[in-house]
Amino acid sequence: MAIVGAGLNATPKGMRLCIGLFGRRNAGKSSLFNALLGQDASIVSPRAGTTADPVEKAMELLPLGPVLFVDTAGLDDDEGELGGLRAGRARDVYERCDMGIVVSEAGSWGPFEDAVVGELSARKTPVIVAFSKNDLHGLGLAECEAALPEAASGLPVVCLSAQTGEGLDALRRAIIEHAPAHFVEEPRIVGDLVAPGSVVVLVIPLDKEAPKGRLILPQVQVIRDLLDSGCVPMAVRDTELSACLESLVAPPALVITDSQAFAQVAAMVPEDVPLTSFSVAFARFKGDLPMQALGAQAISSLTESSRVLIAEACTHHPIEEDIGTVKIPRLLRKRVGEGLAIDNVRGRDFPENLSDYDLVIHCGGCTLNRRAMLSRIQACVAAGVPVTNYGLTLAYLNGIFDRAIRVFPDADALLRSAD
Repeated sequence: MAIVGAGLNATPKGMRLCIGLFGRRNAGKSSLFNALLGQDASIVSPRAGTTADPVEKAMELLPLGPVLFVDTAGLDDDEGELGGLRAGRARDVYERCDMGIVVSEAGSWGPFEDAVVGELSARKTPVIVAFSKNDLHGLGLAECEAALPEAASGLPVVCLSAQTGEGLDALRRAIIEHAPAHFVEEPRIVGDLVAPGSVVVLVIPLDKEAPKGRLILPQVQVIRDLLDSGCVPMAVRDTELSACLESLVAPPALVITDSQAFAQVAAMVPEDVPLTSFSVAFARFKGDLPMQALGAQAISSLTESSRVLIAEACTHHPIEEDIGTVKIPRLLRKRVGEGLAIDNVRGRDFPENLSDYDLVIHCGGCTLNRRAMLSRIQACVAAGVPVTNYGLTLAYLNGIFDRAIRVFPDADALLRSAD
């Protein structure tokens, strides 16, 4: 069963299983996309190259849960500059997909499809082969499987027709059966680190960056994670934190703060009470916390001749005291010197050439899915560039790095072994 998601209560894109549809032009990707959704979300035409930019649509695929389908342009579109741009946008989807469906018209599998499977397999992305337009060809499953070369043998195969609906249920079952384990299992942000029934205090300053009438996405997701874990989240502003702590019969099991209030919150929370930030927790949830914790230590090696990249996944309009473009650069230059070069990028604009940088500082990645975040981290590792995130950076610059990491056993153990 599939339900198209909408509204303010819909699961954020970054927490959905991202499924990309890849194939040649006119292979039937957009028709399949529309059939899965039960609505005309992509333009369908017999003319090859109709889909230009990737088209995204969120939905509920029960019993798996929230997914995000991405219909891509034909990867074989190399006709002129526009065709190259279309194919390039489609290839970008490789980096953020948790699962790929390779769509090929029944009976036409060839070297091009082999290359697509190779790209996805190299990223350890689960692959499903969908032989489309089977209402025109009438091939059986055994015939479709036999058409695959040895390199693609063993991949789940579905024969289908978007026109008649043949094979759509089989494709949905294949998606559920082959989804990455962490989407089938219940992921946790911090709820697994404290016992059920524990009180967790969340410090949420209501400053200019807080959306009017709402909380920011990481705060909402942490609250839900704690509720799912049977914990008792208590949300307070930094101005009421002392009163909150004094009112508790016993100390909280954990305090989680906005990273920008790290210094003042650390001064109020007793040393024996575990303390971290939303952003540090998201380094664990969306990225690779041990790797990013090690990356933060590269701050000590920066000089005025160094170059730093600060990357933010979302594209909100920067405010006067924006964390990525103002606060972190100011703290870094205060420590290193005014000559430190800092570049900022937003949204999907993540540089291919990272070798010119001495450090990459990324946001928590709440609007990205974990595969996209890990792809960015891996790109930094491949370029030999340390990578960390906003919360870890602010903890380091405020002198409370060890305390912020102590909450997370794996990262804490790695740092201790590295000393």
